[in-house]
Amino acid sequence: MSTQFASHADLDVKQVSFTQLSEHCWAYTAEGDPNTGVIIGDDSVMIIDATATPVAAQDLVRQIREVTDKPIKYVTLSHYHAVRVLGASGYKEHGLEQIIASQDTHDLIVERGQQDMDSEIGRFPRLFQSVESIPGLTWPTLIFQKEMTLMMGGLEVKIMQLGRGHTKGDTVVWVPSEQVLYSGDLVECDAACYTGDAYLTDWPQTLDNITALNAQKLVPGRGPALESPEQVAEGLAYTRAFVSTLFQSAQKAVAQNMNLKDCMALTREAMDPQFGEVFIYEHCLPFDVTRAHDEASGVRDPRIWTAERDQEMWHGLQLEQPQS
Repeated sequence: MSTQFASHADLDVKQVSFTQLSEHCWAYTAEGDPNTGVIIGDDSVMIIDATATPVAAQDLVRQIREVTDKPIKYVTLSHYHAVRVLGASGYKEHGLEQIIASQDTHDLIVERGQQDMDSEIGRFPRLFQSVESIPGLTWPTLIFQKEMTLMMGGLEVKIMQLGRGHTKGDTVVWVPSEQVLYSGDLVECDAACYTGDAYLTDWPQTLDNITALNAQKLVPGRGPALESPEQVAEGLAYTRAFVSTLFQSAQKAVAQNMNLKDCMALTREAMDPQFGEVFIYEHCLPFDVTRAHDEASGVRDPRIWTAERDQEMWHGLQLEQPQS
């Protein structure tokens, strides 16, 4: 019997990798923890997703400083989730000038940022060690609609919304000259897709839009960097299979008038054989099934997760853990 989120048992230190993908592009990854992207331009550095806390950000800063002493001028938010954004203040003393986000992401922070912060801190105790270092919500200082281009010296960086999926504010960062894409949680690799705030109907088309960029390398939201066109294609196919299998299961359950608990059982039959062993699967699945059941029932926009709602959902669906 479990009375805690699956992530509460995830206390092992992860092996961090800081990998150069191209002349200007790097990936900071850690065995299924949230990834961070780094672009080292001609005159400055951009961070894509800020880490969970300012203290955690300092390890990334140390890695960057082994490569360059250029100022870290930009933090770009791929979406609003706390585990991605609350470390942004850790870059202020290193030259931070702008925190960039889509208008949709800004609107989500206004609408549900505090609730998301409170609930995620409760879900992920390891990632939110040194939580006291977080000064509060991270607010963007530069807001764009749909697409913007930033020149980092002579390096062109495109910041774009290609469609909804993981959230309505999903943003990708594209370096066209090097064909490297930072996808945020729109693409995952060897990790569960968290869909608690997702638009599952829209997500496959957004993956089509990503595919059309023909990225040669891609940094997913979680999992290893994808360092060849073949790996990129595999990551896109993996993500499509995850979200499609999840939503199809929920649609089937709703068509049969199943309640949420029965929907979970039906979804496990379809999902466990293919995805049961990937990173954070047990943590994500209750949130995923809840949102998928909602959307299949006609709830178009995701409901706000609060710490109280988290616990109610978890205790209702996850009391019996599958046998390992």
